[in-house]
Amino acid sequence: MRTGLIAALAAMMCVATSQADEPRLEGANSDALSSREITRWLHRIQKPTRDGGVSASSYRGVDTCQWANDGECDDPGIGTGACEQGTDYSDCWRIAEGVEDDSCQWANDGECDEPGFGTGACTQATDLTDCGAVIDLRFRNDSCETAFDGVCNEPGIGDGRCDARTDRADCIGRERPLTINDHFFGRDDRVFMDTAAAPWNAVGQIDMEAGGACTATLIADDVLITAAHCIDDDGRIDARAVFTTGYDRRGGPLEARVTDYMIDPNWDDQRFSSTDEIDGTDWALLRIDRPLGAEIGHVGVRGLVQTAGNNGARQADLYQAGYSWDTGAHLSGNIGCRITEVFNDNTMAHNCDTTRGDSGSPFMVREGNQYFVIATDSNFRSNPGGPMIYISVRSEAWLQYYDDFVAGRIGNNGSSPAPVGKPLK
Repeated sequence: MRTGLIAALAAMMCVATSQADEPRLEGANSDALSSREITRWLHRIQKPTRDGGVSASSYRGVDTCQWANDGECDDPGIGTGACEQGTDYSDCWRIAEGVEDDSCQWANDGECDEPGFGTGACTQATDLTDCGAVIDLRFRNDSCETAFDGVCNEPGIGDGRCDARTDRADCIGRERPLTINDHFFGRDDRVFMDTAAAPWNAVGQIDMEAGGACTATLIADDVLITAAHCIDDDGRIDARAVFTTGYDRRGGPLEARVTDYMIDPNWDDQRFSSTDEIDGTDWALLRIDRPLGAEIGHVGVRGLVQTAGNNGARQADLYQAGYSWDTGAHLSGNIGCRITEVFNDNTMAHNCDTTRGDSGSPFMVREGNQYFVIATDSNFRSNPGGPMIYISVRSEAWLQYYDDFVAGRIGNNGSSPAPVGKPLK
């Protein structure tokens, strides 16, 4: 990655530190920032939304919002809505006045550098030529209750059953540029899952006390599997969290608190964030204080490559679901996606449509009515000249610890296992 681009992103990241789930990069060595560190910041940031709007002809403003000058327009109506009207002027004025241009220093380099869908190196509306294919996706999501049903329900272009900009796939289509920096694979094939029914009632969300959220799955009565980076707070493990699942249940969702955890002995957040060398350590087993799995059921676990081999694993239909950033409170996911490559470090590449919020989400295989977690969502790797490579951690990375953790023999509140060496890629 270009040193100038990294430095620009590092400077931008340092001004937006009020959300606890963002990696705190103040004082970081900008030359050491990797594409994953940049994207983790871009993808984990969560801003509130508000209704409202502003007309371009009357647009005036200042930069007093906490999100001002972060490169993304946050005024209502024309932006995310995280700021009060007119308080994010520098990020919004081009969009408000309809004068998008190529004034960014990284414009016309063949790579979209807008926040969210691109690298984030440019302020929105200053990389027009490179981002032209994704501009229509800006500030839109699939959070409406009837999203993904094939019928446009937005006002003005549909029947108005959904709020504006909340029925994206149905109203503007599912095709996505392959170069999009948001974990989509040319076409968004996700659907909503029924969290009142198995196996999706076992897939829930962990909300961290330190801020932020990820997806986790019940794999025993009181044990979850998720990603290690979800419980890493700036290099310190902080597993204080609440797990919630079964949002569609007639009696309402169920909750439990995390009481114990276990991560790979070789986990290192800095090394994970800046290299691809220890991707296979991005897993975490969590214990909760309530046996939800005994109440609603849990899924099994399996090492698919161990049992089916590389070729058999690539032929298996995968079932994946997570609490994506852009589908509101809905569990969204994929049915019938595939492993595309198996790596020797207990990771695999896949073509499932995953995005922000899906970290830690399960990849499962099905046998009859039974489902087995064979991997969990982790990160992506850059791929010069092509789409990103999306990585998940195979269950083989942690299956050796599963029985002992479930039995309570190991964990943060018990004895720790000896470090286990992992083959590098």
